[in-house]
Amino acid sequence: QTCGGRLFYGIFTWKIMPQGALWEEKAMELITEKQSLWEYLQQSKKPVVLYGMGDGALKIMAVLKQYQIPLAAIFASDNFVRGHSFQGFPVLHLADVEAKFQDFIILMAFAIHDDGMTQYIRQIAGRHEFYAPDVPVAGENLFTMEFYRVHEEQFQQVYGLLADEQSRRVYRDILNYKISGKLCYLQSCQTTVQEAYANILRPGEEEIYADLGAYKGDTIEELLTYTGGRCKKVIAIEPDRKNYKKLLATVERLGLSQAVCCNVAAYSQKGLRLFASKAGRQSALSSAQGVETPVDSLDNILNGEPVTLINMDVEGGEKEAIEGCAKTIAAYKPKMLISAYHRSEDLFALPLQIHALRPDYQFYFRHYQYIPAWDTNLYCV
Repeated sequence: QTCGGRLFYGIFTWKIMPQGALWEEKAMELITEKQSLWEYLQQSKKPVVLYGMGDGALKIMAVLKQYQIPLAAIFASDNFVRGHSFQGFPVLHLADVEAKFQDFIILMAFAIHDDGMTQYIRQIAGRHEFYAPDVPVAGENLFTMEFYRVHEEQFQQVYGLLADEQSRRVYRDILNYKISGKLCYLQSCQTTVQEAYANILRPGEEEIYADLGAYKGDTIEELLTYTGGRCKKVIAIEPDRKNYKKLLATVERLGLSQAVCCNVAAYSQKGLRLFASKAGRQSALSSAQGVETPVDSLDNILNGEPVTLINMDVEGGEKEAIEGCAKTIAAYKPKMLISAYHRSEDLFALPLQIHALRPDYQFYFRHYQYIPAWDTNLYCV
């Protein structure tokens, strides 16, 4: 298994120089992988085995079925096996799979970001052909070569808006990862949260901070570590009732007397929507099932008041949440940190949506240690 080469070919475009002369420029070909993971698996003769259970495994199994790729076995980490079965497959140990097959392909079906598990995954990937398929957290669009080609002009447009070389590297590597499922791309473009705060957001103690999808207040606490523990005001929006109670406790513990907490989902307008409450951060608006939950826009909540920094992680509802910030963005141009990994189209649709509101934004992308490509974030300053 190898990552694509770093030699890029391109298409010719024309640009106008300041003096009015035409010059020829090569637009970079962002995708160096020549085949999607699913097409490769269709052609491979090796058994395909799944590592992990749960929602991620179900999504991958559905894609395997769509591409008529047979699944040979499922295994889990040793402490999760315990005689379980999943979708009619006995859940094996890796050692069982190694004893059963001489050579095989592993597809990872869960998410990790801690150092210990990341190192363990890399050890397995060093012994076996190993991929972490990209299946969308939200939406139905699978990131395939065809999907990329349909939207290539939009990807190129966003690439041309990026403000630094690290962002361009992240963008290329994440696109190639989504096509191939190869871990090396994620490792290649990885940076730290500290780097992004220090070099892009640069928050201060006078920030008016809006946190959309505030969870239990951890991102508020994270911000305060870079502002000396002080913040002018916090507006925290969290729809999940259990998380909201934890958010209130965090705000009280941090002594944020100027905090405004709202038990609603960030959306484009005020109303009611179905909300699927899940464990942890992955609670999200749903069109099919869930509890009827109040939604509101940040513009309505602020009622014309300013913010200086917006953090947005709303599990696939970013497009609608940005629509609900449109007046605030146009009027105040707040710095923004937006999750850009829930939907396959997020990498082009979200920056172009914001660019249409305020063309004077500078755009950055950063990816932190995570397998698959979660924690890939868009920064607007």
